[in-house]
Amino acid sequence: VEFLVNNSPFAGKEGKFVTSRHLRARLFRELRTNIALKVEETENADIFKVSGRGELHLAILMETMRREGYEFAVSKPEVILKKVNEQLLEPYEQLTVDVDSQYQGIVIEKLGMRKGEMLNMNTGTDNRIRMEYKVPARSLIGLQTELMTETKGTCIMHHIFDSYGPFKGEIPSRKNGVLISMEQGETTAYAFYNLLDRGKFFTGPGIKVYEGMIIGIHAKDNDIVVNPMKSKKLTNMRASGSDESITLPPPISLTLEQALEFIAEDELVEITPKSIRLRKKILSENQRKQKRAV
Repeated sequence: VEFLVNNSPFAGKEGKFVTSRHLRARLFRELRTNIALKVEETENADIFKVSGRGELHLAILMETMRREGYEFAVSKPEVILKKVNEQLLEPYEQLTVDVDSQYQGIVIEKLGMRKGEMLNMNTGTDNRIRMEYKVPARSLIGLQTELMTETKGTCIMHHIFDSYGPFKGEIPSRKNGVLISMEQGETTAYAFYNLLDRGKFFTGPGIKVYEGMIIGIHAKDNDIVVNPMKSKKLTNMRASGSDESITLPPPISLTLEQALEFIAEDELVEITPKSIRLRKKILSENQRKQKRAV
């Protein structure tokens, strides 16, 4: 994972320790007691490469730092690959999934798409199925959130490192695109009401957002820029209806781990003592277009 100095428009508003000097000192101080952690400086003084024993290990460090008052951004987690005798190897994990039998098919489908190899399957007396897999560690990024959604929260899974093996090639990532704020301002209920058919939201009305901030999941597979600050034009006529009582579904609340699993390679999680936000690495839509055109 890359730890970055937060450069969003909200930088420095919620944290006490926000500079590269603060971030560097804290990460290297962690090495004194956290022997499984590795911290590397990069050519950019505002970016540090941090390696650990899996997503949870790194998420605990991030949560500890935000509670101490640190403010920073992190990239999508990546596994550590090895090259032995010109062959590219990646880490594999032993995965056990315990699920109600009615969701057996969807679990098999999801793990098949993620290059998982089933080793064993047992049926319990309580209508539960236990499946054992050997899967590339990359497959586990985002898997728990996806399976918990598909199985209505009834899935239990745990995993442990197995060994390094042949690189399995591309593994399907997040299917849906995201809804991105087009400018900075305060969100309105009217704007969200008009965006209901576009997807689901991570935030609600009355929240300050900025250009490039991710405010929801798009119903389709592409990213779109939307205006969550749009307000109803004022007239001297009042419609007979429920103009003043717009009802919106509750926003999706992501934990830090879920946010890390959700983001794509061109996105970051902004972490502060008060907030967890999702954003594009490049905040400007025009700059993102220029990069795609190259």
